[in-house]
Amino acid sequence: MIQQYIDPLTLSRVKDLPLIAKTVAQGFLHGLHNSTQRGSGVEFSQYRVYEPGDALGKIDWKLFARSDKYFVREAERESDINVWLLLDTSNSMLQGASNTNNQMSWNKLDYGRYLLATLAYLAQQQGDATGMLSLSNQHIDFLPARSGQPHLQKILLQLARIKAGGEFPSSHGIQTQINSIGGHGLVFVVSDFYQKNQEITHMISSLVSPKTDVIAVQLESDDEITFPYKGQIRFEDLESQQQLLVSAKRAKQHYLQNRAEFNQQLDAQMERQKVQLLRANIDKPLDQTLFDFLVARKQLA
Repeated sequence: MIQQYIDPLTLSRVKDLPLIAKTVAQGFLHGLHNSTQRGSGVEFSQYRVYEPGDALGKIDWKLFARSDKYFVREAERESDINVWLLLDTSNSMLQGASNTNNQMSWNKLDYGRYLLATLAYLAQQQGDATGMLSLSNQHIDFLPARSGQPHLQKILLQLARIKAGGEFPSSHGIQTQINSIGGHGLVFVVSDFYQKNQEITHMISSLVSPKTDVIAVQLESDDEITFPYKGQIRFEDLESQQQLLVSAKRAKQHYLQNRAEFNQQLDAQMERQKVQLLRANIDKPLDQTLFDFLVARKQLA
């Protein structure tokens, strides 16, 4: 296991998405026990010229000694897997992490973009083709599944440019993009799952197939989990801008009960669709979330 996780607020100050993705991914990989790593089932295929960002371990040093040029060994996997990264970019994803200084420098959208950037880096290191889809009713960004370092840079650039806006789009509004996600694949859906019409669960149901493995990552924060507020407090819906002034003491029990029921319903929906659901606390480090995911995957195996 990793001895010391990377503090999320530290990452939020860095602001360099490629650096964050590489740092978290390499720390995650270095922290794995040998017993948790499985054979990749790859066979040697061909050489290609080294590109900046390629892992040094892939360089054929014997060939370098003969040719004085860097070449990377490319492998041909037993089965081609497309990794798809889907990110909810509706306004509710602007919910911030807990901060005693009341300086919200980290929110669900930040956490989601950094988590998916890390997964994109890991997928590229494995040689998997990776695609991305960010979703709101104001803007939809789609990148097809491709492999290689140049495509990874496109994904990281797109993630860095993403801004939240509006609500989650309707199913028919994204049908073209969803139809492009097919075949033998692994799909990560990152969201808080706060939608009025359950559009995101409808979208997930259309993604599930015998050849497609869907992982839903529900983002939450310490404040949402514990409701630490006191006195009179004003809440604002980030998508409708509606405000509500309540007594925190009176609202707490009702809120926690409704939240528990909401999560139970989401658990049941995902279980019916045979979708793995992982809850990720944005007040916890990214690499810890990756380890939680790994443990959960092993339990399902």
